[in-house]
Amino acid sequence: MLERAKGLVKKVTLEVVYEVVDERTKEILEVIKKIEERQEEDFRYLNQKIDTQIGQVRNEMGQLRQEIGQLRQEIGQLRNEMGQIRQEMTQMREEFKSEIHRLDEKIDRMNQEFKSEVQRLDEKIDRMNQRIDTVIQMLSEILRSK
Repeated sequence: MLERAKGLVKKVTLEVVYEVVDERTKEILEVIKKIEERQEEDFRYLNQKIDTQIGQVRNEMGQLRQEIGQLRQEIGQLRNEMGQIRQEMTQMREEFKSEIHRLDEKIDRMNQEFKSEVQRLDEKIDRMNQRIDTVIQMLSEILRSK
C-alpha cells in the first residue's frame, strides 16, 4: 500500500508538475508571441521608414541629376559663347591688321605726296629766286647804265 500511495503521490506530483509546466509554457509562448508581434510591428515600421527615406534620397538624387544636367547645358552654352567670342576676336584682329595696313599705306602715300609737294615748291622757289636774281641783275645794270 505504501508503494501504491507512493506511486499515486508520484503520479499526482507528476500531473501537478506537468500542469505547472504546461501553464508556464503557455505563458512563455504568449510572451514570445507578443514579442514576435511587437518585433513584426517594429520591422514594418522600420521598413516603412527606410522606404520613405529611400524615396526621399531618390527624389533628392533626381533633383541633383537635373541640376547637374542644367549645369552641363550651361557649361556647354558658355563654351559655345567662348568659341564665338574667340572667332569674333580673330576676325577683329584680322580687320584691325587690314585697317592698320591700309592706314600705313595711306600714310606712306601722303608722305610721298608731301615730299613731292615740298620738292615742287622748292623747285618753284628756286625758279623764283632765279627770276628775282635776274630782275636784280637787270635793275642793277639799268642803274649802272644811267
